Amino acid sequence: MSEQVVEQRTGAEDVIWDLSILYSGVDDPKINQDVQSITERVDAWVAQYRGRIAQLSAAELAQALREYEAFLDALGRLTSFAALTFYTDTTNPQYGALLQKLTEFSAEIEQKTLFMELEWNQVPDEAAQKVLDDPAIGKYRHMLEAERRYKPYQLSEVEEQLLVEKNVTGKNAWARFFTQLAGAARFEVDGRQLNQSQVIALLYEADRDLRRKAADAITTALRQRQMELTYIFNVLVADKAAEDRRRGYPSWITQRNLANKTTDEVVDALITAVTSNYELVARHYRLKRQLLQLDELTDYDRYAPLPIDAAERSYSWSEAREIVQAAYDAFSPRLGGIVRRFFEENWVHAALLPNKRGGAFAHPTVPSAHPYIFLNFTGKARDVKTLAHELGHGVHMYLSMEAQGYIGAYTPLTTAEMASVFGEMMVFDDLMKKEPDPAARLAMVADKIEDMFGTVFRQVSMNRFEDRLHNTRRAEGELPTERINALWMETQRAMFGDSVRLRDDYGLWWSYIPHFINTPGYVYAYAFGELLVLALYKLYQQRGEAFVPQYLDVLAAGDSDYPDRILARVGVDLTDPAFWNQGIETIRELIEQEEALAREVFPERVR
Repeated sequence: MSEQVVEQRTGAEDVIWDLSILYSGVDDPKINQDVQSITERVDAWVAQYRGRIAQLSAAELAQALREYEAFLDALGRLTSFAALTFYTDTTNPQYGALLQKLTEFSAEIEQKTLFMELEWNQVPDEAAQKVLDDPAIGKYRHMLEAERRYKPYQLSEVEEQLLVEKNVTGKNAWARFFTQLAGAARFEVDGRQLNQSQVIALLYEADRDLRRKAADAITTALRQRQMELTYIFNVLVADKAAEDRRRGYPSWITQRNLANKTTDEVVDALITAVTSNYELVARHYRLKRQLLQLDELTDYDRYAPLPIDAAERSYSWSEAREIVQAAYDAFSPRLGGIVRRFFEENWVHAALLPNKRGGAFAHPTVPSAHPYIFLNFTGKARDVKTLAHELGHGVHMYLSMEAQGYIGAYTPLTTAEMASVFGEMMVFDDLMKKEPDPAARLAMVADKIEDMFGTVFRQVSMNRFEDRLHNTRRAEGELPTERINALWMETQRAMFGDSVRLRDDYGLWWSYIPHFINTPGYVYAYAFGELLVLALYKLYQQRGEAFVPQYLDVLAAGDSDYPDRILARVGVDLTDPAFWNQGIETIRELIEQEEALAREVFPERVR
């Protein structure tokens, strides 16, 4: 089979990150040296503090945590290098072997150090509060306070160690296998063998027949692997059920809500606000069907560009870079300077490679290094937005690590999207202001609405799928592919209503989504972040320059406090159940703007 990697050069072919701040390569002798050094440091730390956490003063506990941070930073350099290398070629056995070796090593370190959080949570409440109130505990106060929320769900040290150890050959191994299957998958379209990123890009093409072929190719490849994919999902959902039961979590989502430092009530309010406004999705797609002059929209028409020349424009890497750089520069010279470092110092991997993982992400690495961003750049308009999005993550990580160090840098998933979605909004707003052509503006607004749908409504519909998947698996036992397909289609059709016809083949499309595998419960955080940013962006438009330092302060705060307290600094009340409707109203206003532009540009098509 031929390996068709890229048909048209974009300038991103050589945009490869430089990981040398971590290690020079997978054969770097420093890797083994650091493994030995970390082992010795951890063993000495364990010998000094094990069994003594309850007796430590606030100053002594702070010192123990400073030492803990230091070796976790060193460990993070190893695991970050292995993961980032692996994602560029998921079929390379040397990369896979290094990732597995360091995954196992990381699990060993976690097992050795588990005693600290367990002993801390066994400290009586009065004594613990005395430590928390002592100024000597410094920046570690919030971490220690938040850790005690897990007290009702923690097991014995031996049980916790066993879970960590078995995860290496359990859920972590299945997640890696899933990633390798996705990376090695090939999708045949007109005799060409495409990887996942390339075939998904075809769903955005103007040629309807090509979109259909791409969708059919995805379904064909998923069907060929449906036995493996169904089994992986069943195993991991069952694994989560067993651990939740052992810990006493009342629902499948409890652990994720704790990790996100939010409450079931806040998440329920978010879900209700979004699902009760599904009609907005149907409203947009009914309009899109008229503009495309189709009798009906199908699943492969969802991302079709409007019949506007500007909507089909491709971007070179240099153009994308200039657009995004300009938006960040205009908002804040501080953020613009950090973004420039990503480009100039090779902190970005954008090239398309045959076995590279699909999608995009930002990786924080550790405070002693710097973040990296990863994307598959095909030159489409959405890739420009993806670049802005991931650079938002990158600057957020940079600021929070700089201010907080290792502990306190990594924000909960719910607020991790603050800067990424804000970055997208800046680019969109900037381009809209500069575009005089109503047709081009219509294309941009429609595209932005679909981005928002993907982040808000689609992610919540996927949360509804996960909710049904986990609960059904717990009630019915191992689920056949057809049963999972039905759960998927029910939740997706609920979102689209009668505006899009989802073919039966679309029933398998749950099986390529990595978030379900890697981070169960993750997806609602996208909706949380998007609606939060819409509120923040309105504040920016109202306050202007005065908002910028407040916003940067929120980003730098990282995980140093609960999200509701951090965001209160800029006037956002996450505890208000009506808060989410503010973001929904912004989406509604954009749809009204889209409809007005559509009547102006295509008066003969819009009824």
